[in-house]
Amino acid sequence: MTELQGLSRGEGAGATRSGFRLDRLEVLNWGTFGGRAWGLDAAGQNTLLTGDIGSGKSTLVDAITTLLVPPQKLAYNRAAGAEARERSLRSYVLGHFKSERGEVGTAAKAVALRGKDTYSVLLARFVNEGFEQTVTLAQVFWLKDPEGQPARLYVVADKALSIAEDFTHFGGDIKQLKKRLRRAGLELHESFPPYGSAFRRRFGIENEQALDLFHQTVSMKSVGNLTEFVRQHMLQPFPVESRIAALMAHFDDLNRAHEAVLKAKAQVELLEPLTADCAPSRVAGVGNRWIAFLSRRAASLVRSRKIVSLGAPAAKLSEELASLDARIQGQEELCARRETERDDVKAAIAANGGDRIEKIKSEIARLTTTLVERQKRASRYDELAQRMRLPRVTDAQAFAANQREIEDARELAENNRAASQNSLTDATVEFQKLRESHQEVERELASLRNRRSNIPWRMLAVRAQLCEELGVEEDVLPFTGELLQVRPAESAWEGAIERLLHGFGLSLLVPDLHYANAAAWVERTHTGERLVYYRVRPQRAGERGSLHPDSLVHKLDVRPQSQFWGWLDTELVKHFNHACCHTVDQFQREPRAITRAGQIKGGGERHEKDDRHRLDDRSRYILGWTNDAKIAVLEKQSRDFEARLQVVAERISLLQSEQSQLVEKLGCLATLETFESFRELDWKPLAVEIEASSRIGGCSRQLRTNSPH
Repeated sequence: MTELQGLSRGEGAGATRSGFRLDRLEVLNWGTFGGRAWGLDAAGQNTLLTGDIGSGKSTLVDAITTLLVPPQKLAYNRAAGAEARERSLRSYVLGHFKSERGEVGTAAKAVALRGKDTYSVLLARFVNEGFEQTVTLAQVFWLKDPEGQPARLYVVADKALSIAEDFTHFGGDIKQLKKRLRRAGLELHESFPPYGSAFRRRFGIENEQALDLFHQTVSMKSVGNLTEFVRQHMLQPFPVESRIAALMAHFDDLNRAHEAVLKAKAQVELLEPLTADCAPSRVAGVGNRWIAFLSRRAASLVRSRKIVSLGAPAAKLSEELASLDARIQGQEELCARRETERDDVKAAIAANGGDRIEKIKSEIARLTTTLVERQKRASRYDELAQRMRLPRVTDAQAFAANQREIEDARELAENNRAASQNSLTDATVEFQKLRESHQEVERELASLRNRRSNIPWRMLAVRAQLCEELGVEEDVLPFTGELLQVRPAESAWEGAIERLLHGFGLSLLVPDLHYANAAAWVERTHTGERLVYYRVRPQRAGERGSLHPDSLVHKLDVRPQSQFWGWLDTELVKHFNHACCHTVDQFQREPRAITRAGQIKGGGERHEKDDRHRLDDRSRYILGWTNDAKIAVLEKQSRDFEARLQVVAERISLLQSEQSQLVEKLGCLATLETFESFRELDWKPLAVEIEASSRIGGCSRQLRTNSPH
């Protein structure tokens, strides 16, 4: 890696600078920077790049511009005041550095440093020291078409990358490079819009106009009219002409409306004498119209009241009429059959016998079959009606009343089934969530009973994997929370201190000896958890600062005989020297403070109070080297979960039983609805008819016996 030289001006030793700043720029095969990766360290500071004409200053500026500005807006070499077409992306990738003229009369041709089978890489690393964030932007160029513009690959990463480590040694096959980058978890794009959205979201750039302004200000030589420059690139567009036109049209409308109002007032003034003369007659006319209107309304009201009052009797009479029609139809059929039988008997008597007896036998057999079917259907109907607590059916009117009740009962049962199913689903989801929470508490309890630490078991599992990889004991890599404890005399402040130090207490301390191996393991391992670790270097004398008289640090004990005692003491003083305030007035005066209620005031004007969890919830405490109190709290939580699970399980059982009963009821009601009329169940008239036919058959037989034949 070849480093370029630049001059940087710092902003104060040890000062934390806010916002993303350029930390390092690297180029490979870009313009005249070829053969290897070239780098420029800006270190997030103001950097002055100097050199002779043609030494590549504008080339590096164009590299940064290419990484941040959309391709259709790029204009290369603007910093040198060059014309628009002097340089292009193709010329940078091929490394054009001069022009040569061949034979006499031929045009000059550009001379390239590289062939068409090469590739180029631009990479810029940006660092936000305030939030300890790093973002790397990279673009890869290669020539798909020998005569066309280079193809691009856009890369965004939330970590530090370099050309030498991440964009070389892939055999020149861009597909292999893409596979390697995807396996590394990097974000790849084929076009600029999603790539631009990705890095603008990380950098907090809400408007694309900011990048246009950056592009324009790369070189102030290109600014002709400063007013026009500010208007186009620093102010949001505003539709002045359309707004003025709308205002003028609105004024014209208001003016016409005003003129119409004035005209109407003049007309009213002219008509006032006539209005005064016509007032008595108008009052009389209004009274007459009102009386006529009330008369019509009274007649309509009387008709509507009659309709309402007669509605129920009419419905009842309609039901009775339907029942009587059914009875009349049955009697008419019976009369028709009796008349036919009478005629047959007369003919038989007249002929002194014949085949009448056989006909009667056949009719009796047919009627008997129908009788048996109706008796079965009537028995089935009575059985289902009894299960649904419906009255027995003796006539068509009772059958119609039952059918109405069946329809209402089915609708009610369907609604109850839907509501029961919703309740059962909710109870099942609640049971699943409670069971998962109970299992989590049980896992935590099982882990706590085998140790003295308050650190959650998931974080301990991550440390166990790391220690196994490094081949060291777990006490070599302790969590901060295992080495800190709130003093017993300061128990009133324990909840607030636990809230403030929660993240710090879950941080892993890695001695400098094991730092390299630990960082490599974390890099290649997906832990599934948020892991924060500190590289603990040997302490130097004089690093500890002064403490506030009411400092939170006074309320903490560091575990005795710990090799990290000095480092922890320095870090606590540096980052948690908060004044413990008993009043809001004191809290407002102190630059860094904390209250018993858990309100925290950091550097500057930042205040925080995280009430997503109770301040006294010991199940979340992570400090200290004894966990008896946490075990007791979690055991109570486990018992509470078991009781709630029992209640929900009983509710689920009741709902399942209710579902089964409703399904059975709906089945019975559906079967009852298949009976369409009372005639399907009325078997008694058939029995009477069979008895009568039997008597007629007996008479016929007697006639045949007495016949002279």
